[in-house]
Amino acid sequence: MFDLLPPPQDVAAPTWALTVGLINATVQIDQRNDDGTRRVGTGFLIDAPRPDGQPRTVLVTAAHVLDGMARPEARIGWRVQMPEGRWRFAPEPVRIRSEEGQAVWTRHPERDIAVMEVSAPPAFARVAIPLHWLADRDAFDRWQVGPGDEMLTLGYPHGYSANTAGFAILKTGRIASWPLTPIDAFPSFLLDFAVFPGNSGGPVFWVPSARRTSATAMPDHPYIAGILAQEMRVRGESTGIGFVIHAAYIREAVALLDAPQPASTSADIRSSSAPP
Repeated sequence: MFDLLPPPQDVAAPTWALTVGLINATVQIDQRNDDGTRRVGTGFLIDAPRPDGQPRTVLVTAAHVLDGMARPEARIGWRVQMPEGRWRFAPEPVRIRSEEGQAVWTRHPERDIAVMEVSAPPAFARVAIPLHWLADRDAFDRWQVGPGDEMLTLGYPHGYSANTAGFAILKTGRIASWPLTPIDAFPSFLLDFAVFPGNSGGPVFWVPSARRTSATAMPDHPYIAGILAQEMRVRGESTGIGFVIHAAYIREAVALLDAPQPASTSADIRSSSAPP
Protein backbone atom coordinates (compact mmCIF):
# COMPACT_ATOMS: atom_id res chain seq x y z
CA MET A 1 0.00 0.00 0.00
CA PHE A 2 1.16 3.55 -0.68
CA ASP A 3 1.98 5.65 2.38
CA LEU A 4 0.71 9.16 1.72
CA LEU A 5 3.55 11.32 3.02
CA PRO A 6 4.56 14.85 2.03
CA PRO A 7 7.31 14.83 -0.63
CA PRO A 8 10.68 16.35 0.29
CA GLN A 9 10.88 20.01 -0.58
CA ASP A 10 13.56 19.40 -3.20
CA VAL A 11 11.97 16.35 -4.82
CA ALA A 12 8.64 16.31 -6.63
CA ALA A 13 6.80 13.07 -5.87
CA PRO A 14 5.29 11.35 -8.92
CA THR A 15 1.75 12.56 -9.46
CA TRP A 16 0.52 9.05 -10.17
CA ALA A 17 1.72 7.91 -6.73
CA LEU A 18 -0.02 10.79 -5.01
CA THR A 19 -3.25 10.08 -6.85
CA VAL A 20 -3.01 6.38 -6.04
CA GLY A 21 -2.54 7.30 -2.39
CA LEU A 22 -5.82 9.21 -2.44
CA ILE A 23 -7.54 6.34 -4.23
CA ASN A 24 -6.32 4.00 -1.48
CA ALA A 25 -7.85 6.28 1.17
CA THR A 26 -11.28 6.40 -0.51
CA VAL A 27 -13.95 3.82 0.37
CA GLN A 28 -17.49 2.87 -0.54
CA ILE A 29 -20.20 3.18 2.11
CA ASP A 30 -23.43 1.29 1.59
CA GLN A 31 -26.53 -0.16 3.18
CA ARG A 32 -29.01 -2.56 1.62
CA ASN A 33 -32.59 -1.37 1.18
CA ASP A 34 -35.70 -3.47 1.70
CA ASP A 35 -36.27 -3.68 -2.07
CA GLY A 36 -32.86 -5.28 -2.69
CA THR A 37 -31.13 -2.13 -3.95
CA ARG A 38 -28.35 -0.43 -2.04
CA ARG A 39 -27.99 3.10 -0.78
CA VAL A 40 -24.41 4.04 -1.66
CA GLY A 41 -22.10 6.92 -0.90
CA THR A 42 -18.40 7.68 -0.95
CA GLY A 43 -16.16 8.34 2.02
CA PHE A 44 -12.49 8.99 2.59
CA LEU A 45 -10.13 8.57 5.52
CA ILE A 46 -8.36 11.36 7.36
CA ASP A 47 -5.44 10.94 9.75
CA ALA A 48 -6.56 13.24 12.58
CA PRO A 49 -4.68 12.55 15.84
CA ARG A 50 -6.44 13.26 19.12
CA PRO A 51 -5.37 16.31 21.15
CA ASP A 52 -3.11 14.07 23.25
CA GLY A 53 -1.31 12.87 20.12
CA GLN A 54 -2.89 9.42 19.99
CA PRO A 55 -3.53 8.26 16.42
CA ARG A 56 -7.06 8.42 15.08
CA THR A 57 -8.57 7.55 11.71
CA VAL A 58 -11.65 9.55 10.76
CA LEU A 59 -14.16 8.70 8.04
CA VAL A 60 -15.47 11.73 6.14
CA THR A 61 -18.57 11.68 3.95
CA ALA A 62 -21.61 13.79 3.07
CA ALA A 63 -24.05 13.92 5.98
CA HIS A 64 -27.03 13.08 3.79
CA VAL A 65 -25.39 9.77 2.86
CA LEU A 66 -25.60 8.59 6.48
CA ASP A 67 -28.91 10.37 7.13
CA GLY A 68 -30.49 8.17 4.48
CA MET A 69 -29.28 4.92 6.07
CA ALA A 70 -31.90 4.04 8.66
CA ARG A 71 -30.44 0.82 10.08
CA PRO A 72 -27.85 0.77 12.88
CA GLU A 73 -25.09 -0.63 10.66
CA ALA A 74 -23.73 0.30 7.25
CA ARG A 75 -20.80 -1.27 5.43
CA ILE A 76 -17.37 0.16 4.64
CA GLY A 77 -15.73 -1.34 1.59
CA TRP A 78 -12.26 -2.27 2.77
CA ARG A 79 -9.89 -3.90 0.30
CA VAL A 80 -7.23 -6.54 0.96
CA GLN A 81 -4.11 -6.99 -1.14
CA MET A 82 -3.50 -10.65 -1.95
CA PRO A 83 -0.38 -12.46 -3.18
CA GLU A 84 0.80 -11.80 -6.73
CA GLY A 85 -0.78 -8.36 -6.81
CA ARG A 86 -4.40 -9.44 -6.60
CA TRP A 87 -6.98 -7.57 -4.49
CA ARG A 88 -10.10 -8.70 -2.67
CA PHE A 89 -13.11 -6.55 -1.80
CA ALA A 90 -13.74 -7.09 1.92
CA PRO A 91 -16.57 -4.90 3.24
CA GLU A 92 -17.21 -4.90 6.98
CA PRO A 93 -20.07 -3.51 9.08
CA VAL A 94 -19.70 -0.20 10.88
CA ARG A 95 -22.17 1.10 13.43
CA ILE A 96 -23.70 4.43 12.42
CA ARG A 97 -26.65 4.54 14.85
CA SER A 98 -27.38 3.46 18.38
CA GLU A 99 -30.06 0.86 19.07
CA GLU A 100 -32.37 3.81 19.78
CA GLY A 101 -31.71 5.15 16.29
CA GLN A 102 -29.49 8.06 17.31
CA ALA A 103 -26.65 8.96 14.96
CA VAL A 104 -23.19 8.11 16.28
CA TRP A 105 -21.44 10.33 13.77
CA THR A 106 -20.78 14.05 14.12
CA ARG A 107 -22.36 16.46 11.66
CA HIS A 108 -21.18 19.92 10.81
CA PRO A 109 -23.87 22.27 12.17
CA GLU A 110 -24.28 24.14 8.87
CA ARG A 111 -22.79 22.03 6.07
CA ASP A 112 -23.54 18.63 4.54
CA ILE A 113 -20.52 16.97 6.16
CA ALA A 114 -20.36 14.00 8.54
CA VAL A 115 -17.31 12.63 10.34
CA MET A 116 -16.79 9.67 12.63
CA GLU A 117 -13.86 7.81 14.12
CA VAL A 118 -13.45 4.33 12.67
CA SER A 119 -11.33 1.29 13.48
CA ALA A 120 -9.65 0.96 10.12
CA PRO A 121 -7.47 -1.98 9.13
CA PRO A 122 -3.78 -1.08 9.55
CA ALA A 123 -3.24 -0.83 5.79
CA PHE A 124 -5.99 1.80 5.56
CA ALA A 125 -4.89 3.68 8.67
CA ARG A 126 -1.46 4.07 7.06
CA VAL A 127 -2.86 5.69 3.92
CA ALA A 128 -5.33 8.03 5.64
CA ILE A 129 -4.91 11.56 4.31
CA PRO A 130 -2.99 13.87 6.67
CA LEU A 131 -5.31 16.46 8.21
CA HIS A 132 -3.00 19.29 7.16
CA TRP A 133 -3.53 18.33 3.51
CA LEU A 134 -7.08 19.69 3.73
CA ALA A 135 -7.22 23.20 2.35
CA ASP A 136 -7.74 25.85 5.02
CA ARG A 137 -9.81 29.01 4.73
CA ASP A 138 -7.07 30.97 2.97
CA ALA A 139 -5.72 28.23 0.70
CA PHE A 140 -7.57 29.23 -2.48
CA ASP A 141 -6.35 32.82 -2.20
CA ARG A 142 -2.83 31.77 -1.23
CA TRP A 143 -2.55 29.38 -4.19
CA GLN A 144 -4.48 31.61 -6.63
CA VAL A 145 -7.15 29.02 -7.39
CA GLY A 146 -9.59 30.28 -9.99
CA PRO A 147 -12.32 29.35 -12.45
CA GLY A 148 -11.16 26.89 -15.10
CA ASP A 149 -8.63 25.23 -12.81
CA GLU A 150 -8.79 21.46 -12.93
CA MET A 151 -9.62 19.28 -9.94
CA LEU A 152 -9.88 15.52 -9.54
CA THR A 153 -12.56 13.60 -7.66
CA LEU A 154 -13.20 10.02 -6.57
CA GLY A 155 -16.48 8.22 -6.11
CA TYR A 156 -18.83 5.31 -6.80
CA PRO A 157 -21.34 6.51 -9.42
CA HIS A 158 -24.57 4.49 -9.22
CA GLY A 159 -22.76 2.24 -6.74
CA TYR A 160 -20.22 0.99 -9.25
CA SER A 161 -16.50 0.77 -8.63
CA ALA A 162 -13.55 0.73 -10.99
CA ASN A 163 -13.19 -3.04 -10.64
CA THR A 164 -14.20 -6.01 -8.50
CA ALA A 165 -11.66 -4.98 -5.86
CA GLY A 166 -13.84 -1.99 -4.97
CA PHE A 167 -11.55 0.89 -5.88
CA ALA A 168 -13.19 4.26 -6.52
CA ILE A 169 -13.58 5.74 -10.00
CA LEU A 170 -11.41 8.78 -10.75
CA LYS A 171 -12.86 11.73 -12.67
CA THR A 172 -11.73 15.25 -13.50
CA GLY A 173 -13.55 18.54 -13.80
CA ARG A 174 -12.93 22.26 -13.91
CA ILE A 175 -13.98 24.85 -11.37
CA ALA A 176 -17.12 26.43 -12.81
CA SER A 177 -17.95 29.27 -10.42
CA TRP A 178 -16.61 32.60 -9.22
CA PRO A 179 -15.96 34.11 -6.71
CA LEU A 180 -14.54 31.27 -4.61
CA THR A 181 -13.73 33.26 -1.49
CA PRO A 182 -14.25 34.35 1.21
CA ILE A 183 -15.69 30.97 2.09
CA ASP A 184 -18.09 32.45 4.66
CA ALA A 185 -19.80 34.11 1.73
CA PHE A 186 -19.16 31.26 -0.73
CA PRO A 187 -19.09 28.02 1.31
CA SER A 188 -19.28 25.87 -1.81
CA PHE A 189 -18.13 26.07 -5.40
CA LEU A 190 -19.16 24.39 -8.66
CA LEU A 191 -17.22 21.71 -10.49
CA ASP A 192 -17.93 20.95 -14.15
CA PHE A 193 -18.35 17.18 -14.18
CA ALA A 194 -21.25 14.74 -14.22
CA VAL A 195 -22.45 13.70 -10.75
CA PHE A 196 -24.43 10.55 -10.06
CA PRO A 197 -25.97 8.93 -6.98
CA GLY A 198 -23.10 7.28 -5.13
CA ASN A 199 -20.62 10.12 -5.76
CA SER A 200 -21.76 12.09 -2.71
CA GLY A 201 -19.09 12.37 -0.03
CA GLY A 202 -16.11 11.90 -2.34
CA PRO A 203 -12.94 13.99 -2.05
CA VAL A 204 -12.22 16.75 -4.55
CA PHE A 205 -8.49 17.33 -4.76
CA TRP A 206 -5.59 18.89 -6.61
CA VAL A 207 -2.34 17.28 -7.76
CA PRO A 208 0.57 18.90 -9.62
CA SER A 209 -0.45 17.41 -12.97
CA ALA A 210 -3.85 19.16 -12.88
CA ARG A 211 -4.18 21.97 -15.42
CA ARG A 212 -4.39 25.52 -14.14
CA THR A 213 -5.36 28.72 -15.90
CA SER A 214 -2.97 31.54 -14.99
CA ALA A 215 -1.91 31.06 -11.38
CA THR A 216 1.75 31.35 -10.45
CA ALA A 217 1.64 30.27 -6.79
CA MET A 218 2.06 26.49 -6.64
CA PRO A 219 1.29 24.43 -3.53
CA ASP A 220 4.17 22.32 -2.24
CA HIS A 221 1.97 19.22 -1.90
CA PRO A 222 -1.38 17.92 -3.15
CA TYR A 223 -4.40 19.06 -1.17
CA ILE A 224 -8.05 18.25 -0.61
CA ALA A 225 -10.05 21.20 -1.94
CA GLY A 226 -13.43 20.01 -0.71
CA ILE A 227 -16.06 17.31 -0.51
CA LEU A 228 -18.64 16.58 -3.19
CA ALA A 229 -22.08 17.30 -1.73
CA GLN A 230 -24.58 16.87 -4.55
CA GLU A 231 -25.36 17.51 -8.19
CA MET A 232 -27.00 20.62 -9.58
CA ARG A 233 -30.44 19.82 -10.97
CA VAL A 234 -32.83 22.18 -12.74
CA ARG A 235 -36.48 21.12 -12.97
CA GLY A 236 -35.41 17.56 -12.25
CA GLU A 237 -32.74 17.41 -14.93
CA SER A 238 -29.01 17.10 -14.34
CA THR A 239 -26.78 19.96 -15.44
CA GLY A 240 -23.55 17.96 -15.32
CA ILE A 241 -22.29 20.16 -12.47
CA GLY A 242 -21.47 19.27 -8.89
CA PHE A 243 -21.59 21.28 -5.66
CA VAL A 244 -18.36 21.07 -3.66
CA ILE A 245 -18.13 22.21 -0.03
CA HIS A 246 -14.82 23.81 0.92
CA ALA A 247 -12.44 21.56 2.85
CA ALA A 248 -12.13 24.08 5.69
CA TYR A 249 -15.55 22.89 6.84
CA ILE A 250 -14.25 19.33 7.01
CA ARG A 251 -11.57 20.64 9.36
CA GLU A 252 -14.28 22.23 11.49
CA ALA A 253 -16.29 19.00 11.59
CA VAL A 254 -13.23 16.99 12.65
CA ALA A 255 -12.57 19.51 15.42
CA LEU A 256 -16.07 18.83 16.76
CA LEU A 257 -15.01 15.25 17.53
CA ASP A 258 -13.01 16.70 20.42
CA ALA A 259 -15.76 19.10 21.47
CA PRO A 260 -18.98 17.11 20.85
CA GLN A 261 -22.17 18.94 19.98
CA PRO A 262 -25.65 17.56 19.35
CA ALA A 263 -25.70 16.12 15.84
CA SER A 264 -28.53 16.94 13.47
CA THR A 265 -30.09 14.05 11.61
CA SER A 266 -32.29 16.06 9.30
CA ALA A 267 -31.96 15.07 5.66
CA ASP A 268 -33.02 17.91 3.45
CA ILE A 269 -30.69 17.10 0.57
CA ARG A 270 -31.95 14.67 -2.06
CA SER A 271 -30.11 11.42 -2.67
CA SER A 272 -30.93 8.21 -4.47
CA SER A 273 -30.63 4.44 -4.29
CA ALA A 274 -28.12 2.38 -6.25
CA PRO A 275 -28.35 -1.05 -7.83
CA PRO A 276 -27.18 -4.12 -5.89
